[in-house]
Amino acid sequence: MAKKQRLTGPQRRAQLLEVGRELFASRGYEATSIEEVAAKAGVSKPIVYEHFGAKEGLYAAIVEREMDGLVQGMSDAIAQGSARERFEAAVLVFLTYAKEEPAGFAVLTRDSPTSSARRGLTRVIDDLAQRVGDIFQAEFSRAGFNPKVAPVYANALVGMVTQVGVWWAAEGRPISLEHVVRHVSALGWMGLRHLPRDPSASGLRTKGKAKG
Repeated sequence: MAKKQRLTGPQRRAQLLEVGRELFASRGYEATSIEEVAAKAGVSKPIVYEHFGAKEGLYAAIVEREMDGLVQGMSDAIAQGSARERFEAAVLVFLTYAKEEPAGFAVLTRDSPTSSARRGLTRVIDDLAQRVGDIFQAEFSRAGFNPKVAPVYANALVGMVTQVGVWWAAEGRPISLEHVVRHVSALGWMGLRHLPRDPSASGLRTKGKAKG
């Protein structure tokens, strides 16, 4: 019988990340134990502790890896092309991630440990909104709009896309990816396309007087 090849440190870490991701996605943070992770990976608990310190360390490493990949993909998508092409590409990247990486998406959208500062998905939204906002500011200035309000629209659009992704995944993807992308892109783009320079002139009434 051939001797089982021993994994290197980086290989073992990658294996534990994959095992942990699957367990956290299916069972949630609280219901998953280090014992389960170690057993499924075929190692002892001290090996897991050696790489991640504790269960929360493993969870945080998984969330960071998922966020890095998703944020990078969406940042690349909005790096070039027309404003509409950028927005549609970002929607496609996010929803493709929800479809092709269900375990990673589940980890990001589940509640994190109470000691964590923010939920994984909230951090993704914050990072993406910042990057989209930077692009929006340049586009708003070019189109004669007030660039100071760009973050409002960036957060609104990124939040809309992520919430649709959460609903779509939770419902078992009842509509095809292509249809969801087209509808979300149309809604977001048409809103931007017909954005008034002065929303207060559109008839919208609020209790307080908006500044900006």
